[in-house]
Amino acid sequence: MTRAAYYLGDRAFAVRDADPVAPGPGEVRLDVAYTGICGTDLHILHGAMDHRVQVPAVIGHEMSGRIAALGAGVEGHAVGDPVTVMPLDWCGECPACRAGHTHICHRLNFVGIDSTGAMQRSWTVPARLLVALPPGLALRHAALIEPTAVAVHDVRRSRLTRGERAVIIGAGPVGLLIAKVAQAAGAEVTVLEIDPHRRQVALGLGLAAIDPAGVDAVEHVRDWTGDAGADVVFEVSGSAAGVRAATDLLAVRGRLVIVAIHPAPREVDLHRFFWRELEMIGVRVYRREDYEEAARLVLEGLVPADELISRIVPLDDVMQAFHALEAGGDVKVLLDCGGGA
Repeated sequence: MTRAAYYLGDRAFAVRDADPVAPGPGEVRLDVAYTGICGTDLHILHGAMDHRVQVPAVIGHEMSGRIAALGAGVEGHAVGDPVTVMPLDWCGECPACRAGHTHICHRLNFVGIDSTGAMQRSWTVPARLLVALPPGLALRHAALIEPTAVAVHDVRRSRLTRGERAVIIGAGPVGLLIAKVAQAAGAEVTVLEIDPHRRQVALGLGLAAIDPAGVDAVEHVRDWTGDAGADVVFEVSGSAAGVRAATDLLAVRGRLVIVAIHPAPREVDLHRFFWRELEMIGVRVYRREDYEEAARLVLEGLVPADELISRIVPLDDVMQAFHALEAGGDVKVLLDCGGGA
């Protein structure tokens, strides 16, 4: 028997015994070491994604572990190998896939949301989703590869280059990761965050952080950039105020990257886009090369995993982990799923 956390709907999880699923052809069974909880998982808890999640459901898509068993025909992997999972399963046939944009497949199965995920001790997945971990990478740190890959993809899409100046609006987990990835790319970074605790976390990670409620952010960025404006602004707050501020912060031909999932249409200053020849760039999930780069950044400490992991909770205490994240004092909460040590 194994253990799994099931989302039951109505803001509830239950941890139950479950039978491990033997891997079929082309599949592997994993001993899950750690599973991270993210904002999407919180949305699921709150019922906002019940149209996609079939209750009862095992969710979770940020993970690390070891291969426990191989199905027929699986090559290039061995029992005991440390791995993570890139949780995107695409159709290969839609217009996006045919154009090479498989990560935004029209019929994308986001594993851990649309299908069974990693909040369990034993997890069987297609071997094609595996990403091998580099030697020496701790499994608890490897659980940060998925959210770091989001940040790598966002920075890659922004075309940020060494010496450019970037503003990140919002210092939640993804905003902090974008800031650290941008730093690793050689950019100068400033974070805007109204929450004092998150601002302190950013400062503790060696980031410049200001309170836009107490400081004129536009004037601050003008002083910082010699009146030019920021080359790139990453909107990670999900707020209407963040969108309004972003266009005023950008330099001529600056790039606005929309990272947050905005729950409603927002007003955008299109005259500013015209006047300064600005660009708006959408970003969503990641590609395999983003995963591989994320693993390197975590391994080399350029993404400071120990500083970002604020709490590790046993799988049986899954509701405690969700309540801790809801309370707002944690950056990244991991579930210890008990496998792969």
